[in-house]
Formats: sequence, structure tokens, C-alpha cells
Amino acid sequence: MAKIDTQILDKATAWLSSSFDSDTQAKVQQLIDSDPKELTESFYKDLAFGTGGMRGVMGPGTNRINKYTLGKNTQGLSNYLKKTYPNEQLKVAIAYDCRHNSKSLAQVVANVFSANGIEVYLFSDLRPTPELSFAVKYLDCHCGIVLTASHNPPEYNGYKVYWTDGGQIVPPQDGEIIEEINALDFAQVQFDANADLIHLIDTDVDEAFIKASVANADFKAPNKDDVTIVFTSLHGTSITMIPEVLKRAGYNNVHIVEEQAKPDGDFPTVVSPNPEEPEALEMALQLAEKTNADIVIGTDPDSDRLGIAVRDLEGNMILLNGNQTMVVMTDFLLQQWKNNNKINGKQFIGSTIVSTPMMTTLGNAYDVECKIGLTGFKWIAKMIKDFPEMEFIGGGEESFGFMTGDFVRDKDAVTAALLACEIATTAKANGSSFYASLIDMYVAHGFYKEKLISLVKKGIDGAAEIKQTMIDLRENSLTTLDGSKVVRIEDYQTSMTTDIEAGTSTPISIPKSNVLIYYTADGTKIAARPSGTEPKIKFYFSVNLPLANKEDFANVEKQLDAKIARIVQEMKLD
Repeated sequence: MAKIDTQILDKATAWLSSSFDSDTQAKVQQLIDSDPKELTESFYKDLAFGTGGMRGVMGPGTNRINKYTLGKNTQGLSNYLKKTYPNEQLKVAIAYDCRHNSKSLAQVVANVFSANGIEVYLFSDLRPTPELSFAVKYLDCHCGIVLTASHNPPEYNGYKVYWTDGGQIVPPQDGEIIEEINALDFAQVQFDANADLIHLIDTDVDEAFIKASVANADFKAPNKDDVTIVFTSLHGTSITMIPEVLKRAGYNNVHIVEEQAKPDGDFPTVVSPNPEEPEALEMALQLAEKTNADIVIGTDPDSDRLGIAVRDLEGNMILLNGNQTMVVMTDFLLQQWKNNNKINGKQFIGSTIVSTPMMTTLGNAYDVECKIGLTGFKWIAKMIKDFPEMEFIGGGEESFGFMTGDFVRDKDAVTAALLACEIATTAKANGSSFYASLIDMYVAHGFYKEKLISLVKKGIDGAAEIKQTMIDLRENSLTTLDGSKVVRIEDYQTSMTTDIEAGTSTPISIPKSNVLIYYTADGTKIAARPSGTEPKIKFYFSVNLPLANKEDFANVEKQLDAKIARIVQEMKLD
């Protein structure tokens, strides 16, 4: 049997004390006795907050999601809330998704908050993440928690923290909260609930959220009965909201993938419950062929990510990527604002550093600022908070997230689903389609094509490999890509932009992050970053060419696909 590192053994042995229940102690003892590899994975570090909160595999240990790691988080957060709002009756909202243990872990979190004298509003059953963001503001809470691991595999769960504005925590606040958590011992966590402070919430908040979603995304598209919609919740929470929101907006021709309608943390019909993966929408696409649907909509388990498939110019169903969906939605919103004479220089749209540059191009076309932030919707929420004098129209990121208006401060697949249907319906009434609208945008603004490559690197060895890859990219910078010179490098870890030809460097104003972006003379953009929520390193590719007319679409798309393929091969990522 492999020898166990002394520090790891000491951390594990601490979990055999009376601060932990007998079941946890037994599981830890079993790892010590017979599974040193799993023991090491479970204790070699403390689970940390990433771009989407804290996510991890469930089980005993400091590097796992369990009642103790989440209890300690909640105790630290309770201490921070008391210091931040010393003379107020504190209130928090808690929601959870369909994952294994989500309901029981949500109860643990509620118990700890209440034990600290904090009033808790706990959803009585699973709900979408965007509804939690909405509930924080609607109920005038000081913070909110959602128990979810988004689209991660079934063995994962997670913990996301929202603040008074309904947005996720950002620096320096997240660091201050983490300091409070790290200052605690597990023995200091107060698990004994004050039941009088825990209130169950459901239909009142549901109704308010539904009304707000319809108000923000129903643009009174004509002939709604002419559009056929297929919807799948992929065994997640959106089944509780999207069908009703579509119905309230006047959509009656909605076909639900019944085999995936029941919430189930095993996600039995898919390899991954991620609408970014084409396989996840396979059953929905099959139903679309049976019903001759115009649009397919699928969401991830906590209903913040949205996947869309529409019919291409030949009538075949095609899955759009997040960048394509985002620019069509943004253009539609901008056009609505323009038609209503609401653009006056005080509006903005939002996106992220790894998303398509076409968002900036769109903003320029409508004389609307496009603000760019780090990966993760918490940064778009921060933009809204930081610029209260400006109106937020909408925005998104390449990872299938979009937000319409500011009534929710996180990516919102519920409202975005309705917006997508409004776009498809409006286009069809005008003799066009969702996909044809995208091509029209390429003709007007340039054809931008993106691709994402994610390399999975699990465990301690995987984390080390990801770290080394980023070091190598920094120490051995690319000088050309597909024959085009690299003219600019943005390193968000050093917060510097380097102009290669001028030999000058200028500071980057947004917060530090382990992201490296290359730009070439021909407009190519390549970004590399470790995922903040999964054991992956991600490479983002964006290339573009002019598109003279619709007839040239297929030919130019082939050129762009070939260019990306050459770059991928050149970087040895194929």
C-alpha cells in the first residue's frame, strides 16, 4: 500500500474527533486503512471558491462537498455578515437544485445560519438558480446561497454565494469571506438550528419571478401559435419555471421531452447534463423532427445555461454555440431599444474576455458601450452595480449564459428561453428565421467563428499539468498563428498588455486572473485559462472574415473552420 503523506494523515485524523458524526468518522477511517489515493484526493487541499462558487465531489474530507465543509463556509459567512451589518436583523435566501444531497445540504446551511440568529428563507423544493438571484433582492436579503454544481457530473455538488444586489460575490469581498472561513475550526460551526428563524418560501416568490421574466423578455411577437417549440430540462430545475413562463407569454405549442422532465441527480439519459454538449440535446432533436419544431431549448440542471438548436438554411436542426446565441439575442434587444428610441448613450451591454469580439462590434454599431469583464457572470452583475447611472440592456458569455435586463444578476436560462422564442417567432413572421438572422448579422458586421477545446485533467496530477501548461505558454510565447504575427498579448495574471511590435506594456484595469490571450495581425484571438469550476484547461479560438452576402456563407464558413483546425494542429491540441 502506498505511503500516506504525514500532513494529509494529520488532516484526516482530525476528522476522527467528536466534532464529526460517527458515519463521517467511519468513512475517513476506511480511507486511512484501505484507500490512500482517495484519502489524498480528499484531504490534500481545502476546497476553494472558483469562477462559479465552490464545486467539488461529494464525500468526507476538506477537498470534498459535505455538511462540514459547507457548514464551515456558512459559519464563516455568518460571522462576516454580522461584522458587515452589525445592527441589522440579517436575512438570507437559500435554494437548491436536483442533485443528490442538495436538499439535505440546503437544510444544513439553513440550520447554521439560524443557529447564528440569522433569518432564513428556504425554498420548499428545488428551484432554478436565477430565481434565487431574484429572491435575494425581492425579499430584501443580505445574501443568498444556492446548492448546485451546475452541469458537473452526478458525483459533484456546490455552493454559490450571492450578495444584496443578487449578484455573486466578487473581490475583495470574496477574499474577506474566505479569511473568515479559514480562521475557523470545524468545532466552531454551530449546527443546532433555531427553527423559528427558518421560513419556507414557494409560490409567492415563484409568481413574482414569472411575472418579471415575462415582463423582461416578452416583446409581443406576432403569431405565436405558428412556432413549434421543443423543451428539455435535462432532469433539472427549469421544468419548474420555463413551461409556465412560455405559457404566460402566449406560447401554447410547446413539446416537453418527457423522458428528461423529471428532476434526477443521476441524469440517466445523458452522459453530461450540459447543453454545450450536442449529445445532451439528442432526445430533444429527435422530438423536434417528429413535431417539425422551429426551435429546441435545453437547460442545465440549475437552469442558468441555455442551449438552443434551430433550423439552418436547408431546414436541418443545428445546435448553436453560446457565442452565436449571445450575439443574436443582444442584437435583437439592441434593435428593440433602438426602435423605441431608448438609446441615448447611457446604456451598455456586457460580455467576457473569452467570448466573441463580435459583442464589441455590435455595441459600436448601435452606439452602445460593450463592457468586458472576466469569465463568470458575477463580473457582469458587478458592472451593473458599479455603473448605476447606466442602463443594462443585456449580455452574455460564450459558455451558454445570457441575462436580459437587471432584475436577475446571474445568467438566466428561464428568461433567455422566452427571449429566444420571441426572436424565432418575430423572424418567422417576417419570412426569416433565427438562423437567417444570424447570417444577416455576419453580412452586416463580419463573420466571427469560435471554437472551444477543453482538456480534462483530473486530480492532483491533472492540476499540476494544467499549472505547467500555463507556465509553458507564458515562458514560450507564441509568435505566429497560422502564419499571422502575434501583435498583442494580454496576461491577466500579471495585469499587463504587451504590444509586440511597439515593445510596450500597459496595465490591465480589471482584476487578476490566470488567463492568457493572444491576438494576431489578421484578427485571430486565442485565449487559454484553467476552468474555475471543473478539472479542465480551456482554449478559446476566434477567427473572422468579411461575408459579402448570404450566398457566400457556406464557403466562408469552411475557410474559417479550416483556419481554426490549422491553429489547433499547430498548437498540438488535436
